Amino acid sequence: MLQQESRCEVADNSGAKIAYVIRVYGGSTGRGQYTRKQAFVGDKVMISVKKALPGSDIKSGDMSKAIVVRTKKPTRRADGSYVAFDNNAVVLINDEGNPKGTRIFGPVARELREKNFIQIVSLAPEVV
Repeated sequence: MLQQESRCEVADNSGAKIAYVIRVYGGSTGRGQYTRKQAFVGDKVMISVKKALPGSDIKSGDMSKAIVVRTKKPTRRADGSYVAFDNNAVVLINDEGNPKGTRIFGPVARELREKNFIQIVSLAPEVV
């Protein structure tokens, strides 16, 4: 679960390393619970790059759209099982929804396939 002002890892080779969530586009608020929108796996967020590799196209302070690919908060699946990861991670995307990087690091959740992010799933080394 990510919300506004969350820090997360960037799981691609676009040059960004640490991202800061500015706005949650997808997601929802629980009735009577949190007042901030929460982003789960497959939701779109706007991020600001806080740490980037030197010499890359993406610099610190750049803003970009991203898709959440991993969350620490367990996600419930239709068969009753839960999946959770060790960290929160996003993949930077362009306006068409394709990833900016050419590689994805670490596993991604199967829910991305259901939300039509096939390009991210095909680049990932492992789909959990």
